[in-house]
Amino acid sequence: MADDKKHQDNGQQPKGKKPTLPPGYGAKGKKPTPPPQPAGKRSPDGPPKTVSGSKKPKMPPGAKLPPGHKPKMPPSSGDGAPALTRKDFASDQDVRWCPGCGDYAILATVQRLMPELGIPREKQVFISGIGCSSRFPYYMNTYGLHSIHGRAPAIATGLKASNPDLDVWIITGDGDALSIGGNHLIHILRRNIDTQILLFNNQIYGLTKGQYSPTSEQGKITKSTPYGSIDYPFNPVPLALGAHGTFVARTMDRDPKHMKTILRRAHDHPGTGFVEIYQNCNIFNDNDGAFFEFTEKDSKPERALFLDHEQPMTFDNGTKGLRLDGWRLQVIDLEEGDWSVDDCVVYDETSRELAGIVSRIFREPDLPQPFGVFYCEDRPTYEAMLHTQIEGVTEKRGQGDLADLLHAGDTWTIS
Repeated sequence: MADDKKHQDNGQQPKGKKPTLPPGYGAKGKKPTPPPQPAGKRSPDGPPKTVSGSKKPKMPPGAKLPPGHKPKMPPSSGDGAPALTRKDFASDQDVRWCPGCGDYAILATVQRLMPELGIPREKQVFISGIGCSSRFPYYMNTYGLHSIHGRAPAIATGLKASNPDLDVWIITGDGDALSIGGNHLIHILRRNIDTQILLFNNQIYGLTKGQYSPTSEQGKITKSTPYGSIDYPFNPVPLALGAHGTFVARTMDRDPKHMKTILRRAHDHPGTGFVEIYQNCNIFNDNDGAFFEFTEKDSKPERALFLDHEQPMTFDNGTKGLRLDGWRLQVIDLEEGDWSVDDCVVYDETSRELAGIVSRIFREPDLPQPFGVFYCEDRPTYEAMLHTQIEGVTEKRGQGDLADLLHAGDTWTIS
């Protein structure tokens, strides 16, 4: 593989006799002479040629297009403007992630979703921190900001509070959001700023070449933990629930259909839409990947459970389910034995208590890992309450004056 790449990079060809070129080809300073074309035949370089000396055919005088014929126009968005497509949201920047990285799937899914939202590109903003995921704004043909480590939620808060009409997306990773940015993350969740937070979780610091992260599993051997990590990892979903997030969900890079559905729901939610995305780093995670037991075709049915509001919690193609045994979830066999689908827990995404129980399923060998919307709650957004408050005070006290404010109250003159 390395030798093949070397040949490609150096432009080398395999050794052997060079092929004989046709007459007229390869002569220095001369262009190759193409074979003669029959009159009226299409050449590879353009439309059919006319016979020398002949005129181009013209339509008869007064000829018109057939009745009812209209020129084909591009699709319309309904307001007269051409409808946007995925290509309209792809920037002219080369996408630079490692081959096989899960970030490609997330980028493609977001770009496919954007046209369906019906929001002009000039009203959309992507804000990121630092990390592999934080290259994201460069690849979106919208407004964007590549900010500083862990501070994307703070910058997004200021932007959304000052301009509530903007559609703001926060792109972050497990290190960026849960280590240096942990404090900013919990506060944007409790404030309920109307933004979408996409947390790319690959359980590793990829950009800085493979140190363990706040979500790395115990025992993980990395450059910074050569004898294995002894830290207990964060589980981002119950963390978001504990910060009183109003929309908390999880999806995966290997299931773009499910991912798109979850991202759409996060966007439509009036408040902070928090989505953890399981995404593998195929460079610094081992051959089994970070989440292959939940994402791969052979093991996914038995190891992943997809939550649906007001539907029984079943998995493994409907052959197994979960029931509550007190406060603990228990797997039951729906094909053999005394259990039926009626014994399964019916999921309720409006129950914070049930969301708390289900979200704490965390890599347990005897329970499937849950994906989908864990919790959804309607609550006023921070920016809506802020502007309502400002309007109310302005109505009572009038428009303020900054100069008067600075010179009001006690002042001192320094001489």
